[in-house]
Amino acid sequence: MPPAWNYRNPLGIGNVIGTVRELMRTDGLDVSFTAIARACGSSRNFLYANWRTPSRLHLRALQVELAYAFDDAGRTHPSDGTVDGIVRHLTQVVRLVRQHPTTAAIARTSRTAIPRAHAAVEGPLVQVATERVSDLLHPLAPHGGVWRDAALYSRPWKILWIARPAALCPEAVGDREREATLDGAFAELLRDLLAPWATAD
Repeated sequence: MPPAWNYRNPLGIGNVIGTVRELMRTDGLDVSFTAIARACGSSRNFLYANWRTPSRLHLRALQVELAYAFDDAGRTHPSDGTVDGIVRHLTQVVRLVRQHPTTAAIARTSRTAIPRAHAAVEGPLVQVATERVSDLLHPLAPHGGVWRDAALYSRPWKILWIARPAALCPEAVGDREREATLDGAFAELLRDLLAPWATAD
């Protein structure tokens, strides 16, 4: 049995995830256990014991990045619970995901990751996104939120489908006209989806 110190992680799990987030901003899905262990002063044995594969750490880091995108948009473009407020907030989330260096790094390091993300129907990232969108939509149905309104309940999933083409397009970053077109198209489609609740704003 390997000595106990091989499983030591001096910085803690939170710091491991933070390290993976930083590494993925340049190396995308090429980030290895060796690189993570070296960068955070841990060991490959500790990483293997907790996550088994680098892809699990990549996924956890992406969940955190996605949650931060919603949090950051909440600070700069907070929703006021109206359709217009929700549209502003979610358009900023889409913009942040598209412009995040990790999105571009993933596209560079994997030919299939972005196409798979476009078509994903389940998984941890889909869950994070749909839960966050559901939270934003609750004020549109004050008596029970999305859970009591069957039409509104279907909207988070539909919103996710229209958001992905605009969010997962790192090649547009830096082209102001193209980015504005993506943001505008998403906002327009989102307003259409939420039109039944706009009269209550």
